[in-house]
Amino acid sequence: MAQAAWEKPLASQTQRAAVSATSRGRSKFLIGGGLILAAVAYLVISGMLSGARYYITVADLMNDPAAYAGQSVRVSGAVIGETITYDSQNLLITFTVANVAEPYEDLGQALHEAVNDPNAIRMPVRVENQVRPELLQNEAQAIMTGTMGDDGIFHVTELNLKCPSRFIEGQPDQSIAQPGA
Repeated sequence: MAQAAWEKPLASQTQRAAVSATSRGRSKFLIGGGLILAAVAYLVISGMLSGARYYITVADLMNDPAAYAGQSVRVSGAVIGETITYDSQNLLITFTVANVAEPYEDLGQALHEAVNDPNAIRMPVRVENQVRPELLQNEAQAIMTGTMGDDGIFHVTELNLKCPSRFIEGQPDQSIAQPGA
């Protein structure tokens, strides 16, 4: 009886090319995925470093205006109510903000103290082409985006206000009297 031996046939040229193409495709996929992952990591890290603070204070800007010259910055301050003027014909709002000392535990109290402190650093503000917001009042927190002008006035392009009464919490003993009680 004749013996038959089984031998593995040599891979054909096309099979070797297919395997090579598959490994190249896989490596392209891995390199592309790595680049995407590196880009996402870069964006997260750069966003955390540059946006570590949501805004700067009036004192930061006024003490070193040259550092922010020509840059759009976001500044927070307490609105001094008696300085608010509004020209409805030209849609021009001007007012002054005071520096709010940080850190603080009670924002409402910090805004009140900033407005009433004659030694607080103050900054004049100008807002053009905007109707006067209802929340623009004494002791409101103004978060403004804009640029510091050569004239020493902060020119606002975006104005966000927080009403001071929003920060006052009710006390437990301030209940509404019940009839007949």
